[in-house]
Amino acid sequence: MEDTLSPLREDVRLLGAILGDVLKHQEGQAVYELVERVRLLSKAARNGDSKADDDLNAIFRNLPTEDAHRVARAFAHFLALANIAEQHHRIRRRRSYEQTGGCAPQRASLDETFARLIAGGVSPQQLHHTVTSLDIGLVLTAHPTQAQRRTIIQKYGRIAGLLKIRDQETKAPNVVRTKLERVITESWGTDEVRRRKPTPEDEVRNGLAWFEQVLWDAVPAHLRALDRALKTHAGRALPLESSPICFGSWMGGDRDGNPNVTPETTRRAILLARWQAAALYLREIEVLREELSINKASEELLGRVGPVWEPYREALRPLKAQFEATLEYCEQALSDRSTVAGSEVLFDPSRVKAPLELCRRSLLACGYDVIAEGRLEDLLRRVTVFGLTLVELDLRQEADRHTEALDFLCRTAGLGDYRQWDEDRRQAFLIEHLQQGTPLVGIEYWRDSDGRAPESVAQVLGAFAVAAHQGQGALGAYVISMASQPSDVLAVELLQSEARKFFADGASGPPMRVVPLFETLADLEGIEGAVEKLLAVPWVVNRLREVHGGRLEIMLGYSDSAKDAGRLAASWALYKAQEAVVAAGRRAGIQVTLFHGRGGTVGRGGGPTHAAILSQPPGSVDHTIRVTEQGEMIAAKFGLPELAGRNLELYVTAVTESSLRTEGQSTAAWRGVMDRLAEHSTRAYRNVVRHDPRFVPYFRTATPETELARLNIGSRPARRPSAVPLEEQGIETLRAIPWIFAWTQIRLMLPSWLGLGEALQAVNDGDDRLTLEIMAREWPFFSTFLDLIEMVLAKTLPDIAAHYDALLVPPELRDMGTELRDRLGQTRSEVLGLRQRNAPLIDNPVLSRSIDVRNPYVDPINRLQAEFLRRLRTAPEEHGEFERLRAALLTTINGVAAGMRNTG
Repeated sequence: MEDTLSPLREDVRLLGAILGDVLKHQEGQAVYELVERVRLLSKAARNGDSKADDDLNAIFRNLPTEDAHRVARAFAHFLALANIAEQHHRIRRRRSYEQTGGCAPQRASLDETFARLIAGGVSPQQLHHTVTSLDIGLVLTAHPTQAQRRTIIQKYGRIAGLLKIRDQETKAPNVVRTKLERVITESWGTDEVRRRKPTPEDEVRNGLAWFEQVLWDAVPAHLRALDRALKTHAGRALPLESSPICFGSWMGGDRDGNPNVTPETTRRAILLARWQAAALYLREIEVLREELSINKASEELLGRVGPVWEPYREALRPLKAQFEATLEYCEQALSDRSTVAGSEVLFDPSRVKAPLELCRRSLLACGYDVIAEGRLEDLLRRVTVFGLTLVELDLRQEADRHTEALDFLCRTAGLGDYRQWDEDRRQAFLIEHLQQGTPLVGIEYWRDSDGRAPESVAQVLGAFAVAAHQGQGALGAYVISMASQPSDVLAVELLQSEARKFFADGASGPPMRVVPLFETLADLEGIEGAVEKLLAVPWVVNRLREVHGGRLEIMLGYSDSAKDAGRLAASWALYKAQEAVVAAGRRAGIQVTLFHGRGGTVGRGGGPTHAAILSQPPGSVDHTIRVTEQGEMIAAKFGLPELAGRNLELYVTAVTESSLRTEGQSTAAWRGVMDRLAEHSTRAYRNVVRHDPRFVPYFRTATPETELARLNIGSRPARRPSAVPLEEQGIETLRAIPWIFAWTQIRLMLPSWLGLGEALQAVNDGDDRLTLEIMAREWPFFSTFLDLIEMVLAKTLPDIAAHYDALLVPPELRDMGTELRDRLGQTRSEVLGLRQRNAPLIDNPVLSRSIDVRNPYVDPINRLQAEFLRRLRTAPEEHGEFERLRAALLTTINGVAAGMRNTG
């Protein structure tokens, strides 16, 4: 039997050996021997050797900070290299599936899924219609706990490329090894610690780099594969105008709780995206003109360009000039806000498509099909997917900020105190003025050059003014957090309507979709009534039908709901919320698009893409879905072209299958059990997190939560603004991402499982036990949830969390840690007992083995992190040692994140 993991082990050994050589050359034999000793002791300690455990603690306790930092870096680099090898091996296995004729296609691939659907009774026509109707939005977000520097990520990409070359060029392995040693040496010599906090614009540029380096080529390659699969299984091609997947972004648009995202940030984010798109298109146009030296053309094309020798090049010459003008405009506008766009500047994608389609028609008419279906067709598909800005930028803001802005405008106009009005009066006022053409106030209040408006109001009005001026495809949704009433949606509609009266022009795109976000458990439980009230407003329904194709978009927050009530209760509330929203939409004749605000970790709704989509309620994924792709997952999913292609494929196959699926319905008995589980788990979770007075001080001392807020790992503050002193705050002001991140770092993963063990124990009797076992086998929602919990349980290490307690937690709080670890043990016992297993992940031996192999390399990083925290909390801030410890701490954060394969 083929050992499919052998090449992976060989890659890991090679990269580890090279790293060892680099350590010897750069740091000396003594450091190398220290790292080796720690590695061997860590393996022994993980296997239960108590003396090795004591020896490790003694080494780290007495090691100078600089030497300890070197050890942490060595293990962090090894884990990063192991991750690269694993990513490359996934690509290697995918390539093997594609190249091995006659073998079964890869699970969840286009061919496997389409063949299975056809065999199951789906007609070719139905399959083609479903795929060509897909509307999948992947929304890239910046990440407040993104730990790696961009320059390091780029070097890791080069290492992956060299592993690929090594597979292909077996005759000169030493040449590749030398190149690998060179890049790994560069990585070792590069400071992985950010010396300044990234700005929102840094995050915008980093996000756009993924398009330039990966997605620009990966997307047309994926669409070619999709086209081939449709021809094979449905007998028809993928139309050029079909765009199953498109991209959005929150980078530079998400101002909820981030005062660093200003109207100017948003303006520059759009300009940078437009500049990057123009640069990429210009490069393609130049290459295309080189290729299209053909002189035979259709009468249509010749009639457009005249009797020239190279008609295709002539037809594309104006387009080249227009992209050059667009580049020049963006560069000038980035340095001078008063820059005016000339007529040559491109804002409308149809101006790009027209000459390309003209050339394609001519090539087809002249028998040059093979040329028409090459680079030219790829470019047309890019225009469909990427538009002229690569991404549609979403804006996000809290509902109360819009109330404040409207209150200012109403009082300025002498119309009253908007903030004091009840919901009925607000709705009547908003609808009346939405139907009028007269502005509420003059343009001077929007420009606010003399400071009439408070700064918070000026920021809101400024964002709407910037949005009104943008071209087609530049903007996507306006997301309202903390939305609870129809007036919250109508307020945004009025504000963007007012701004467009002053700032829109002929090049402006349509109004943004207005998307309420439901995040807390109470929000989710009340979502059906809230959506019904919204769709009971005739103006809203008419607007959706006239401007947005009869679609309402609703965003569901996975992070805050889990922080509020625990993962189990949040998962069930989200499931029921989706059912309720879709049903409310159907009653009103409106299709609902659900926007899933997932994170990278299980505690924030993360997990395998394909399984997550297929576990949604039947009917909730009806050809359309939007999903956030969090910062730390972008590199993991889209960091290499082959990985990007596979993940795009997984989205397409999952949404296709989910849209055609009829099974997966829940029974009344299952729902009753879930209701009881959610009730018990919420109570158990909140009894600890909200009501135990020991919990918050324990959390702040046992984890690096306090230190995370001071590190340069994101532009967004880790906490929401609060007038309450930090020492008196609970977790309610802490954002969900650092909340998850802190528990992940100490290997306890508490937000993912707390409350589950108590809930299972409470309902685990009599008929409920049998029902639970059936649910675990037959209900995709519940079985997928348990799969994710098993993965979390496999990654938790209570002995590591206990080590943090011993070094960092005051004696009077250590009982709290012991109780939490006991609850983890209870959860493990209940979950494994329900699934009749002795250990987590017995049906996923590859992942289980990967975690087991990694643990001895992550363990020393955790031990060092606890030691660095102990020293840091007693070091004077003005002392040089303080900064050395902060840098060392960030290295351990990188290392643990690499070992756990996620951050927050």
